[in-house]
Amino acid sequence: MSKIPSVSERYSGKIGEAVLGRGDHIAGGADGMPFLSFENTSKRRVMIAGEVFDDLTDYPELAASMFDGRQKDPTEWALMWRSLGADMICVRLKGTDPDKGKRTPDDAGRLIKKIADATQLPVIVYGCGTPDVDNETMKAVSDSVRGTKLIFGKADEDDYKTISSAAMAGKHGLIAFSNLDVNLAKQMNIILTDFGVDRSDILMDPLMAPLGMGLDYSYSVNERIRLAALSNDKMLQIPMICDATGAWDVGDAVNDEDECLGDVRSRVTWWETMTAMAAMVSGADIVIMRNPNAADMIMGYADELRGD
Repeated sequence: MSKIPSVSERYSGKIGEAVLGRGDHIAGGADGMPFLSFENTSKRRVMIAGEVFDDLTDYPELAASMFDGRQKDPTEWALMWRSLGADMICVRLKGTDPDKGKRTPDDAGRLIKKIADATQLPVIVYGCGTPDVDNETMKAVSDSVRGTKLIFGKADEDDYKTISSAAMAGKHGLIAFSNLDVNLAKQMNIILTDFGVDRSDILMDPLMAPLGMGLDYSYSVNERIRLAALSNDKMLQIPMICDATGAWDVGDAVNDEDECLGDVRSRVTWWETMTAMAAMVSGADIVIMRNPNAADMIMGYADELRGD
């Protein structure tokens, strides 16, 4: 009987490592494709970042109901994520939008420091989405939080200098955003390093489209980025972060009017889980999650796929 030939690949490259928080959390380090233990000697589990909003104005009521009232206090919400096993906290500072909330940049800085101190976890910080406001907010956050490495989101090709300067001033990290484009993902890393950002302080966000809105294309982009990095493209050897919360923007996932679609709470949980699963198996090192039940399933699947 003939011997089954080996199908394992030998790669010349390796994903870099990003040291986060107080130096006790590390993302990246893979030397093969995810969960192929005969190629990838890294046993590091994908990191789960639990999402927290500082203002519930636009936050889905269905998602809010999953946190037992603790969503009314961002710090308590973050602590609940920690108790659920999250590795990181992702704070979205929607309250800094002058049209929706009343939180000033200095208020935001104090809040992020409080969450970082209370949870002792790495914290990702997003602004409200208005560039001028976010630039001031990130400066204030950078000044308020020292001694732990935050991750600021996000730098893109049109607006990266101010947020990069704020990140570097406080010795924080940065998310490099690219819109489903391998070449742009690489270019963003080059732009940021040329500007002075240390490569070990960058996380790549190639944009994770949810199930039903282009998941297959996102999967292929992630996979191509990871394969190019492992083939020794040094400017793509950077840990990848994917946001699975886009699942909540899919009409079929959150429709609660059509009984034929079944229970909406269960459906949106699975929708976000499958989105995160695709991100994880295509190369994500960090996945941002909204639904605590979906996050729990992803942590379980990650352990099973690693053989734990």
